[in-house]
Amino acid sequence: MTYASASGLLAWTWALIALPAAGAAVLLLAGRRADKWGHWIGVATIGAAFALALGSFASLRGLENKTIATELFTVMSVGELRIDASLLFDPLSAVFCLLITGVGFLIHIYAVGYMAHDDGRRKFFAYFNLFVAAMLILVLGGNYFMTFVGWEGVGLASYLLIAFWQTKPAAATAGKKAFLTNRVADVGFLLAMFLMVGAFGSLDFATVFNGAEGLSTGMSLAIGLLLLAAACGKSGQWPFQTWLPDAMEGPTPVSALIHAATMVTAGVYLIARSHIIFSLNANVQTAVVMIGALTLLFGAIVGCAKDDIKRVLAWSTVSQIGYMFLAVGLGGGAFALGIIHLLAHGFFKAGLFLGSGSVMHAMNDQTDIRRFGGLWRVMPWTYATFAAGWLAIIGMFPFSGYFTKDPIIASAFAREGWQGWAVGGAALLGAALTAFYMTRLFVLTFHGPKRWTDDVHPHESPAIMTGPLVVLALGSIGAGGLMATSVVDWLTPVFGEAHEAHGHLTHAQVTIATMAVVVLGAALAVLLFRGGTDAVPRAAAWPVRLARADLGGEAVNRGLFERPGRVATGAAIAMDARGVDGVVNGLSAGIGGTSRRLLTLQTGFVRSYALSILSGAVIVVAALMVVVIQ
Repeated sequence: MTYASASGLLAWTWALIALPAAGAAVLLLAGRRADKWGHWIGVATIGAAFALALGSFASLRGLENKTIATELFTVMSVGELRIDASLLFDPLSAVFCLLITGVGFLIHIYAVGYMAHDDGRRKFFAYFNLFVAAMLILVLGGNYFMTFVGWEGVGLASYLLIAFWQTKPAAATAGKKAFLTNRVADVGFLLAMFLMVGAFGSLDFATVFNGAEGLSTGMSLAIGLLLLAAACGKSGQWPFQTWLPDAMEGPTPVSALIHAATMVTAGVYLIARSHIIFSLNANVQTAVVMIGALTLLFGAIVGCAKDDIKRVLAWSTVSQIGYMFLAVGLGGGAFALGIIHLLAHGFFKAGLFLGSGSVMHAMNDQTDIRRFGGLWRVMPWTYATFAAGWLAIIGMFPFSGYFTKDPIIASAFAREGWQGWAVGGAALLGAALTAFYMTRLFVLTFHGPKRWTDDVHPHESPAIMTGPLVVLALGSIGAGGLMATSVVDWLTPVFGEAHEAHGHLTHAQVTIATMAVVVLGAALAVLLFRGGTDAVPRAAAWPVRLARADLGGEAVNRGLFERPGRVATGAAIAMDARGVDGVVNGLSAGIGGTSRRLLTLQTGFVRSYALSILSGAVIVVAALMVVVIQ
């Protein structure tokens, strides 16, 4: 891995981070004076960053060496260890910058309308800008230290945004849950960096990757598993998936930004950036593949039983990120497939979340899809754009998901031995479940009889909200086909040459099987819910109850962590109160009692002191006389 020096527009890579960071600083420091116009500062800085990202991307295309390094300053220099604040702009970080700033810009525009009547809109856009700046640090970092700075930055910003409406107990709890869950997982990142410093004496990507082949099997396994733990936390993969659905308590633009363009993609980025480390150890790759396969099924099954429009989409994100983990775990050319699906997911998932916000805007913030129905007549723009996202996520030809998900399923079947059938079958089943729960969501929301409550009068959202929906819908339609080959070629300098997967099933057979199960899953959902009912057959009642309970994920967390934690905390409090405090308080009481008794000897009367002196003198004289007589 060799670096080229930055020049021309690429020398301004740091401005990609500085623009949204400056916007956040201005909005936070300006105070209420900026309430009326501050949101436009937030939009403008992201728009400028997107323009700079486009220009930098174009400049990078014309270079032979597409790995551009920029050193800003030295953070730490201790002995032989030196950590620099450096940036890396290469094909991988370039596509992430375009996704973060491009989709982020559309979400910012949408948020102007969505948050129009919120008193905290200026502060919201400050946190929004901070979120984008932190994510750009994460993907542009030239070493693991800088990546970790951005990693923690998105954790902080997500807490501020998820808990933005902190007066709601559910929102405050969700923010804390996201923050603490990610901090637990981030311990893995820290430990992995400690091991890198011990093994390589550096956290620089070039040093680590160039020396990775010299790692022992145990060391490569340890570093890989620790990085995987961190990635699972940020991307909401098993066993850290529980924070992601609760993040829906924040404003809907937050959900779109977290799920489509920023935080949940960070884990996929970390594994893709560290692909050399993950490729060295087959056991680490297997762990990534198995977690991806398990999580994509976990999210899809739970998504089938949820009634909250945003929570269905949240669990679909858990599932779709599982497909990306599956791809990057397969290694080889599948690394690029995971990134392609991530980019396509950015379009259709942002469109779906913003579409759900448009529906909530029309339904007085109601989220229960069982109280919707018939909205296609009164919300034609939202309906059409949501339909594009729905067809893209289920992988219907010729929408983007068809071009990005099918190759992942084919690569899964190409894995050798029983694992190919297992993970390939899981990916195929996940496609069927995705078609079912997303069609259920679409039909119950927009079709069937009206099931509105008396207090709602649905209407189409304003143009400032529907405009971004149209752009994202166009991406949902055409992005996959455009990226299927071009992005693979673009990422070749990072991942190497991609080779077509050959395994248990041919690509044509996988395509036929996938389209068949997608049509079957969608048809079953239409058949069950076209009348607007959500009745559960008696035979399916128990599995549905289990899915509504998140497959016991919350119960497991409470049993393994929450209840033992409360017991341990109670024991620690009791020990502190009765043990430590008892000793301290007892010592204090003893000294206090002794001092009070001694205090009685100090009366302040001269005659008392004279009598004491006389008594002492008499005793001394008497003692001397006794000694002399003897």
